[in-house]
Amino acid sequence: MESVLAAAIEAAQRYEITYTKFISANDVGKTSHERSRSHQAGFYISRSFVPYIFEQEIVRDTDYELFVTIKWQRDFDTNSRFKYYGSKNECHLTRLGANFPFRSDSNIGDLLILCKAEKDYYYAFVLQFDEEIEDFFASVNISATDTDKLIPAQREISAEDKLLNCFLGYARELNDFPKTSDLALNARLCYNAAYKVTDSSIASNPDRQILKWLEAEYQLFKTIENDRYSERIKNPFRTVEELIGTANTILNRRKSRAGKSLEHHLTEVFNRFELQFATQAVTEENKKPDFIFPNAKAYHDTRFDEKKLVLLASKTTCKDRWRQVLNEADRIEIKHLFTLQQGISRNQLQEMYKYNVCLVVPHPYINSFPKEFRDKIFSLEKFLQYVQEKQR
Repeated sequence: MESVLAAAIEAAQRYEITYTKFISANDVGKTSHERSRSHQAGFYISRSFVPYIFEQEIVRDTDYELFVTIKWQRDFDTNSRFKYYGSKNECHLTRLGANFPFRSDSNIGDLLILCKAEKDYYYAFVLQFDEEIEDFFASVNISATDTDKLIPAQREISAEDKLLNCFLGYARELNDFPKTSDLALNARLCYNAAYKVTDSSIASNPDRQILKWLEAEYQLFKTIENDRYSERIKNPFRTVEELIGTANTILNRRKSRAGKSLEHHLTEVFNRFELQFATQAVTEENKKPDFIFPNAKAYHDTRFDEKKLVLLASKTTCKDRWRQVLNEADRIEIKHLFTLQQGISRNQLQEMYKYNVCLVVPHPYINSFPKEFRDKIFSLEKFLQYVQEKQR
């Protein structure tokens, strides 16, 4: 599951207009001044943010009102209102709802983050713990004295530093190693935010993007691993068995992550390209291919055109394991296999293509294969086009 801190960092780094403030007693209605004006109940917003909300110069003694949708914590929406009272030179964010969870006494001192995605659509986050707040400040290069105003658009921080800060913030939130799917998700979020990855950049070069995501995930995993084991390895092991046990735990976790990583990122690419697919769908003899296009129901429907069915297996390396895909789906003649393997011998490639196994590799890797086979090997982009054609 995506952490609130990681999501807040991603949003603050993605959107140019981001406002932060510490929640005060006035914001949660804990003063007589606030209680006397319950119709204005909500968060007080700094005057410096007002022109960015209403996208116009503010005329003195004039009221302004804007209704917006706000996605809180990437979890729930409110249909809220920014209201500026010209006579008082005050702005309030109101209409948060009766069950709004962040206007109680315990929220005083929490950090409110408002990220403007569109004129009438915002992402909002409330960070409640000191370490979370400090990690957020470090990630966007501000301090506690820089709140109650916009985060400066010009940040003296490199994309590499943004990525590392995001990784460290996520690692410190964890009590244990995350699920492989959560690790992959947060690696993508951190990378996309740090390098300003857009939907169009993914669509234009999916081969490059999946390699960057895989690299980012490995970096994130190492960050978590170093964080978890830094203290343990400073102390001597009492027995050889204890040393071996710790080493095996580390190695097995590494293997487990690597085995699922490629599948998680391919899933994200397929979703971005709006392909119909199923993962681990059951075929003959309880086999479970990594991906079936369009879905398991179509595969088991004998009336469905077999020529529109596609299988894709994903294996980090495949010199020895490519034969495993041969009997994973009897109805599909050509088996596609996505791999990060760089270079396979002519003899092995001849055997693969003899048995109708078509390799799919990131485009930069194609030149590592024998020249006479390069035209037969699919890039990820070519495979996506191949599936799109079958699903039209």
